[in-house]
Amino acid sequence: MPIKLPQTLSFFLLFLCCSHMLMAQYVIEGTVIDQSTNIPLANAIIQNVESKAAITTNARGTFSIVTKNTVDTTLRISLKGYQTQTVLVYTGKKIVVALFPTTNALDEVIVNGITIQQKLKQTTEAVAVVNEREIYSENTVQLAPILNRVPGVFMQSGTLNTNRITIRGIGARSPFSTANIRAYYADIPLTDGNGESAIEDLELATISRMEIHKGPSSSSYGVGLGGTILLYPEYAKYNASSANLYTTVGSFGLFRTVAKVSHGGEKANVNLIYSNTHSDGYRDNNSLDKATATITSNWFVNDKNELSFIGNYTSLKAFIPSSLNREDFENSPRNAATIWQNARGFEDVKKTLFGINWSHHYNETFTQKTSVFTSFNNNYEPRPFNILEEKATTFGIRTRLLATKNFENSSLKWSVGGELFFDDYNAKQFDNLYQDFPDGTGSVAGDILSDIDENRNYFNLFAEAIYTRKKLTLSLGLHLNQTKYTVQERLNASTEEDFTFDAIVSPKLGINYAISNNFNLFGNIAHGFSTPTTAETLFPNGAFNPNIKAERGWNFEVGSRFHTKNRKLTGSVSIYSMAVSDLLVNRRTETDQNITLNAGRTAHNGVEAAVRYELLRDKNITVYSHVNASINDFSFKEFTENDTNFSGNDLTGVPKSVVNLGIEALSTKGFYGRFDFQAVGEMPANDENTVYSDAFQLLNGKIGYQNSIGSQFRYDISIGANNIFDKSYASQLQVNAFGNDTNARYFYPGLPFNMYGGIQLAYKL
Repeated sequence: MPIKLPQTLSFFLLFLCCSHMLMAQYVIEGTVIDQSTNIPLANAIIQNVESKAAITTNARGTFSIVTKNTVDTTLRISLKGYQTQTVLVYTGKKIVVALFPTTNALDEVIVNGITIQQKLKQTTEAVAVVNEREIYSENTVQLAPILNRVPGVFMQSGTLNTNRITIRGIGARSPFSTANIRAYYADIPLTDGNGESAIEDLELATISRMEIHKGPSSSSYGVGLGGTILLYPEYAKYNASSANLYTTVGSFGLFRTVAKVSHGGEKANVNLIYSNTHSDGYRDNNSLDKATATITSNWFVNDKNELSFIGNYTSLKAFIPSSLNREDFENSPRNAATIWQNARGFEDVKKTLFGINWSHHYNETFTQKTSVFTSFNNNYEPRPFNILEEKATTFGIRTRLLATKNFENSSLKWSVGGELFFDDYNAKQFDNLYQDFPDGTGSVAGDILSDIDENRNYFNLFAEAIYTRKKLTLSLGLHLNQTKYTVQERLNASTEEDFTFDAIVSPKLGINYAISNNFNLFGNIAHGFSTPTTAETLFPNGAFNPNIKAERGWNFEVGSRFHTKNRKLTGSVSIYSMAVSDLLVNRRTETDQNITLNAGRTAHNGVEAAVRYELLRDKNITVYSHVNASINDFSFKEFTENDTNFSGNDLTGVPKSVVNLGIEALSTKGFYGRFDFQAVGEMPANDENTVYSDAFQLLNGKIGYQNSIGSQFRYDISIGANNIFDKSYASQLQVNAFGNDTNARYFYPGLPFNMYGGIQLAYKL
């Protein structure tokens, strides 16, 4: 017989059930990160759209918000300097939300995220940010037009595979590569044990953002005299999958394809990118074939642990036309240097890079970040004077302990850590017998001339602290480096030399003060150094030069960052003075080889400015303009060689001025366009200052149209041109080339007027 509850009791139980359902609360947890850098964002506002309740993320970028919804909740995530996002979240899920930086509030964007996070406007050093839109504003094959818009940075590009990046004049005399500048790719060093950084070997499509720290002010990154370039890889978006195909065709046989597949889940993502580039080249003996494969992946394991992985493979074969003397440069710029043409000189490079980053959050205060990395590099390079065969294997580990402590009216962030780097390098040189064979044969290897093993190891210890109180920010840093080389000539097993550079301690002190919400002043004093490259430590016969020393210098700088209240005008200005001692200078020998010596002292004084103005903004179109400028006064202060006094001469290989003017338009209908004008001053080609390259002006432009078909398919069609006025200019100098002023081969001809067109297809899976 069924039991019947009294009617009063039934209503009471029903009331309890309904009350529980009405009063039940559910929790949504998540992490907010920067899409470009993958770093967590503190103080992002998380708002429940329905209830209007709001909270902010903590120092680790995490949040926990209460909702009464049993199924799903709509959240709005916002942070100054980033695009606001609205997401639908299923109750009980843990999510990762990636915000995109805005273009009109870059000073609010978080920089130096790999170590201590800080808003750009609060930094005590000169930092430039190159965002994804800037990277894609050119043909995405050449890095030089992008970097040359940054005040203080100058990239010379003789060919697609012959480049040199200088920052504030540092590294201008490196023969064929970028030296004296540190470079990192997601906390993985790109600078090898040789002290050289081949940033251009990376596929531009794998980079989402660049940070350029000018001068030796980044204590956690090796305090290179020129500065540090931090590259952030592109990661897949969370909760989205897509496939992309880019194709570019252009002048001089340019054909480039990039294929990308991305998949992002709620807590993990993976990005696969393959690229293939071919160019016939403007000059004789100038063709290039390059293929790259890159994988990036990120995984939020749990609340305390995050893992990321990076793998990159590059295969490059590029023929070398080399530099020309003035007569050939002016009259026959398409020719290769005769000896390089006859030898069919080229470089055949295979590079592999792997790295794993691990972040562990001990608690709200302490975080440990550790990176383990390795690389394998092989190079075969026939040259007129010999054939070089190189092999290098590197391994390293890098770790930092970061802490954040907030007080009532102030905060303290600090980081301590270290880096170990091991580089095993072997170089063999063979006689090149090309002259003994018929024309057109190219290089033929003969007897071995040298077989050198070099172990290049260093360790860095570093510490940084940033104290902020209301409008004032103070930063302190200390860096210790010890570098050791072991060199053995294997053809003579008894010949082995050990050389340990003196330990170098590099301090820094910086200050930033907010005069108002729209105006910040900053200044810093920093010490830096740059050790010689392998080539610079050796005589042409392969013997080690025990007298070679590291360059050292002190940088003094003051500057400001500012914007109007409505942010139509934003900008920055820096004034600096750097004194460098024991400067490394390369001399070209009669056989086209290099010998390096410590030249004395140089002075690097300059002014840098970057101003951006919003000319127009309405519902249909936005138009921006920018002016970037560098005024340089770089000179030898003390330099005497073979009874010749170069003191007072202009520093070799850098221009007196670089000015960039640009305008960019973005339409809501999908049309876009950009034009950039660059004026570069004359540059001394030798220390005697008897030969200068001419000043030149370039105009580059690109227009395009992008749109969607349905909700899943998107396309982007563009066409562009470089050197629109078809100016003749030297795109790179071979400084101090051997010979007299008439026959010395100083000049790499720049590309004349050239065009390209591209199409990008994207499909959401």
